[in-house]
Amino acid sequence: MGASLFRWSRRTLIASGAAMVAAGMGGRAAKADGGGKPWRWAVDYGAHSDPALARDYQLLVLEPDHDRPIAPLRGPDAMLLGYVSLGEVEKNRPYYADLLAAGALLAANPHWPDARMADLRHPAWGKVLLDRVIPGILALGYNGIFIDTADNAEAMEQADPIGKAGMVDAAGALILAIRARFPGIAIMLNRGYALLPRVAGAINHVLGEAMASRWNFARKDYELLTQSDWDWQASRLRAAQAINPALRVMTLDYWHSADRRQVAALYARERAAGFLPYVSTLALDHLVDEPGG
Repeated sequence: MGASLFRWSRRTLIASGAAMVAAGMGGRAAKADGGGKPWRWAVDYGAHSDPALARDYQLLVLEPDHDRPIAPLRGPDAMLLGYVSLGEVEKNRPYYADLLAAGALLAANPHWPDARMADLRHPAWGKVLLDRVIPGILALGYNGIFIDTADNAEAMEQADPIGKAGMVDAAGALILAIRARFPGIAIMLNRGYALLPRVAGAINHVLGEAMASRWNFARKDYELLTQSDWDWQASRLRAAQAINPALRVMTLDYWHSADRRQVAALYARERAAGFLPYVSTLALDHLVDEPGG
């Protein structure tokens, strides 16, 4: 969902009231309304989110740079999180030029050339995040942030252990700095498994993206992943939940929205494991309702 080197899509909560879910969340975390209806979340980066659908979710991840009011999208007691890319910056962001001039941006993402990798060690990037990006999102009425592309830190450090040394540590330090600066906001992290053991206690939600299915860039189609692929992510998500039992674990899978049977099967699989699922299409530009939802 963030623009990480391994992302599958276009963008491949210790705040008060957010610590609701313990490690054995499967049977009760999915029923937050007392009426047996599953607790639901979704992501929509489009500019024209359907309010009727949006208000049916307890948590929504949205693109904060769209010029629109977000109040019509908020359901009763729902949380809205604004998108933040930690590991790279797209050219259309208003702070891109400043970061480029400061030397805080590196090579372009090979999958998404309109975005450059961020040097997570550079003080200019941390200052922009803490003083500009996140305050701007909160000023719009969001409850917190969704942190994407954290996996870039590990990918860059693995590709260049000397030149990119310290990227993972810097990414972890940035998340801890965000929590320290904004102690009451909701924070959701996408993957970021290399730094998750360090930051699990400072976030409220963690997302396992492309758990059971993903977009295959070479084949240009969706594909199901193997059991071992699923187990790899699930083990890391559960390890983080062991560190922070209040951590709510979400999943995001991708599939053809017209294939309702397979979409329903993906929801069922993730819920059976005790996770909170959402299934969408590659673009993540509109809400895709759950079959039978």
